[in-house]
Amino acid sequence: MTNTIEVFNQYFEMVPATSDALKNEVYKLRYQVYCIETGFLNSEHYPDRLEFDEFDQQSIHYLIRHRKSGEYAATTRLILPDTNNPEKLFPAELHCKIDNIAAMQPINRIHLGEVSRFCVSKTFKKRKNEAHTLAGIDEEWPNYFTLDERRTFPHIAIALITCFIKASHENDIHYLYAIMEPAFFRFVSPLGINLVKIGPLAQGNYQGERCPVAIKITDLLDCVAEKKPDIWNLLTNKGCYWPSVKNQVNL
Repeated sequence: MTNTIEVFNQYFEMVPATSDALKNEVYKLRYQVYCIETGFLNSEHYPDRLEFDEFDQQSIHYLIRHRKSGEYAATTRLILPDTNNPEKLFPAELHCKIDNIAAMQPINRIHLGEVSRFCVSKTFKKRKNEAHTLAGIDEEWPNYFTLDERRTFPHIAIALITCFIKASHENDIHYLYAIMEPAFFRFVSPLGINLVKIGPLAQGNYQGERCPVAIKITDLLDCVAEKKPDIWNLLTNKGCYWPSVKNQVNL
């Protein structure tokens, strides 16, 4: 895993979208994934080909950039609490039924955020000789990647997790909401990330079957540190973020 992470950092970088130009790249990529690639959202509702909503103004955005091509491979955001109105509902509360009251009681809403718009471009999910492509990318694009690059593609999702862990650390967020599809549970469980279901599966307009979840970030990192130390090193930048669990890992 360590070598894979080193290779990943060689080919990709995590970019905080702090400028208007970079935020436009976020919205452009989200339009590509949600409207063009998956059809989850109606492209006619986004004539500017930028997908954004009312929560983007109170969010921290990240992009994963492919160094060689300059293309953006993935993005996610961390929605922060409204400091003027901490009781303002998050998307998980608006779109899903929250019925696990016991899990929610310890949470102080000023330290609660929500991870959303967690998406990877179809191009960077591909393996050699599979169908392609994103609009505007040459038809030989799948052959553009080296074998080492293609081996790193599954780790793009882990890099996105790293992005919102870093954003949480920098913004005093201790608990996270998310709305995740069942496949994501199967992906993160072997890493030691044990998401707590806080409601039933939601269907309909919210991009297929998805489940509202919550997790305390220190619980997430404690479990990853025990099960996958190399992943913990990536998620915390070798203990620079959330150093309370640093002593559990041999750096």
